[in-house]
Amino acid sequence: MPRDAARVGLLGGTFDPPHVGHLATGVEVRDVLDLDAVWLVVANEPWQKVGSRPITPAVDRLAMVQEATRDIVGLEASGVEIDRGGPSYTVDTLVDLRRAHPEVEWFVVLGADAAAGLPTWERAGELADLATFVLVDRPGLPSPAPPAGWRFVHVSVPRLDVSSSELRDRVRTGRPLDVLVPAPVIACIEARRLYGWGTT
Repeated sequence: MPRDAARVGLLGGTFDPPHVGHLATGVEVRDVLDLDAVWLVVANEPWQKVGSRPITPAVDRLAMVQEATRDIVGLEASGVEIDRGGPSYTVDTLVDLRRAHPEVEWFVVLGADAAAGLPTWERAGELADLATFVLVDRPGLPSPAPPAGWRFVHVSVPRLDVSSSELRDRVRTGRPLDVLVPAPVIACIEARRLYGWGTT
């Protein structure tokens, strides 16, 4: 858990599966903002994606993130939203974490698409007062304008065009994940037979 007066980033996601883009973002944000840690927070029920496609069980996604972060200093897997259950809303996560750790300064890490949709998030008016929001900028891409009244900082991170949907397709079609996904995550996918591993 965070130590006194820590600065902790929250990089939330479905992580289905986690990949090098997620890890590079977490490492860069931690370094640039001098954070004590960045938690990769695994959504229990990602409200923006439920119903759009099958979602891998949360316990499997958490296991993959634990493997992905195991040997990276300053990155940690978090199952806080899984422990709470139900739909995963950032506002609920921040309320719970601020209550449990009032000494911690929290930073929520967002990509451009997520930042643009912030006003539509659950209890957005309350959310704006709970954390500083880290807007991840990709080199060569325009930086979106954050909503007025939100505390924002910008961090430029390496542009790695890797998507979880593409990786799931690669597994289903028997194509390699090497380099795109950490080796321990690949081993986890194989052991749990995720995404149709071994069916092609």
